[in-house]
Amino acid sequence: MLDLTYQTPKPKVIAGAKHDWELVIGMEVHAQVASKSKLFSGASTLFGAEPNSNVAFVDAGMPGMLPVINDFCVAQAVRTGLGLKAAINLRSAFDRKNYFYPDLPQGYQISQLYHPIVGEGEVLVEMGDGTARIVRIERIHLEQDAGKSIHDMDPALSFVDLNRTGVALMEIVSRPDIRGPEEAAAYVAKLRQIMLYLGTCDGNMQNGNLRADVNVSVCRPGAYERYQETQDFSHLGTRCEIKNMNSLRFIQAAIDYEARRQIAILEAGGTIDQETRLYDPDKGETRSMRSKEEAHDYRYFPDPDLLPLEIEQAWVDEIAANLPELPDAKKARFIGDYGLSDYDASVLTADLDAAQYFEVVVAEAGDGKMAANWVINELFGRLKKDEADITASPVSPAQLAGVIRLIKSGDISGKIAKDLFEIVYTEGGDPAQIVEARGMKQVTDTGAIEAAVDQIIAENPAHVEKAKQNPKLAGWFVGQVMKATGGKANPATVNELVTAKLGL
Repeated sequence: MLDLTYQTPKPKVIAGAKHDWELVIGMEVHAQVASKSKLFSGASTLFGAEPNSNVAFVDAGMPGMLPVINDFCVAQAVRTGLGLKAAINLRSAFDRKNYFYPDLPQGYQISQLYHPIVGEGEVLVEMGDGTARIVRIERIHLEQDAGKSIHDMDPALSFVDLNRTGVALMEIVSRPDIRGPEEAAAYVAKLRQIMLYLGTCDGNMQNGNLRADVNVSVCRPGAYERYQETQDFSHLGTRCEIKNMNSLRFIQAAIDYEARRQIAILEAGGTIDQETRLYDPDKGETRSMRSKEEAHDYRYFPDPDLLPLEIEQAWVDEIAANLPELPDAKKARFIGDYGLSDYDASVLTADLDAAQYFEVVVAEAGDGKMAANWVINELFGRLKKDEADITASPVSPAQLAGVIRLIKSGDISGKIAKDLFEIVYTEGGDPAQIVEARGMKQVTDTGAIEAAVDQIIAENPAHVEKAKQNPKLAGWFVGQVMKATGGKANPATVNELVTAKLGL
C-alpha cells in the first residue's frame, strides 16, 4: 500500500535547457455543481437545451431582479469541502466581481473573495511511480458561471447563449504544490473522482462541467523550498495562467509547452509578463489572451443584494454523517477485505459504477481476487473493445458471479469459462443453464481422461522419446489431450496422468 503521509513533491526538471529549472503549478478548478437549478434562480441547468431557453430574469440581469440563494448548491459545496478534508466556514459572504463580457449580462459575477464557504483542505494524489503526494487546497468558493459566446455560426456575427449564465460553480483553488504536468493531470483526475463519489459534480469535461485554469511558473532549484519557508510567492517566478482547460491530456501538453516557453525567454535574458493565455491543441502551443488583471482591477465589493451566508454546525454535521465511502477509504477496504493488489484496487475504485459492480460480483461469487481478475481483464477488456461503459455492460454482476462459481465448483475450466463469458456477453442467459444445454461441463471422469491420454501417447511415440529427454515437452501432450476432449478435460487431472504415463 502507499505511504499516505505527506511527501515533498519531486520537482519536474526541464530537459534541454541551459540551466536546471523547476516547474511550479497552482490550479483553479471550476466544477459545475450537480443541481437541477441555478445558484440564484430556479432556471434549469439542463445541458443541450435550446439556446437562451434556460434563462430567468435575474440571470439575464433584468432591472429589479434579486438573487435568491439555492440552499442545495450550498449543501453540495459543503459536501465537497468535507470530502476534501477541508474546514467549513459557518459564515461566508458573496461579493461582486466586476468585469465586462458580452455573455455576462449583469456586468459582474457574484462570487466569494474575502469569505469563502470552504477553507483549507487537501487531496491525496497517487502517482504512477507508487508514491503519493498531498496537494493542499487553499479554498473553495461558490460563484456564478457566465454564458457562452458563439463565433462559428455566421462569418460576420457573434451570438450569445445565456443558458449557462448563473449556473453554480465551485472554484477549487490549490496551493502551488504541483510540480509537473503528470501530477497536474493526476490532481484534476482525483478531484473529479472524489466529486463523482460525492455526487456534487458530474465531472463531464467535454461539456465544460469541469475545467481548470492552470497557473504555471518556472524557478531555479531551491526557490520552491525558500517559498515554503517564507510563503513569499516572489521566489516562484512570474506565473502565467492558462484558461479553461477541459482535457487531462491538453492540461499536460499545455503545461509542458508553457514551461519551455518561459525558460526560453528567461535564458535569452528576457522577463515573463504575467498574463492570461489560451492553449491551442491544434498547434500544441499557448498564446496570449490578455494581460493578467490583479484582484483590485475587478473592483470587488460585498454584494448588496445578498446577506452574509450563515449555516449551522449541526447542519454540517448531518451532511458529514451521510457522506458516502470515498475513493481512498474504498481502495483501502478492497485491499484489506478482498486481498487485492494496490493496482487492482486502484483500477476498481477509479470509477464508482465499476466499484459497485465489483462488490456485487464478490458478494455473489465469494472470491475477491478471482472477481477482480474477471472484472478487470475479461469484462473491462471486452467493454473497451466495444467502446462501452460499465453501466452499459451486457453481462450483469449476477451473471459474471455465476461464471466464477462454475469455475470454483470445477464444472468448467478456465478456457471454457472464457467461451462461456463470450456467449453470455453476446447472447445473454444464465451461465449454469448454458453450460448444461450446450454440454460445456468439464470432464472429471478419470477413466475417460486416461483413455484420451493413452491414445495420444500411443499415436505419438517420437514425441514420447523427446519428452522423456526433455520433460518440458510434456506440455505438448497436455495440449493434445485438451484438444481431443474439446477443452473439457480437467487440466490438473490431465497433467497428473501425462506425467505418470510418461514416467517423468
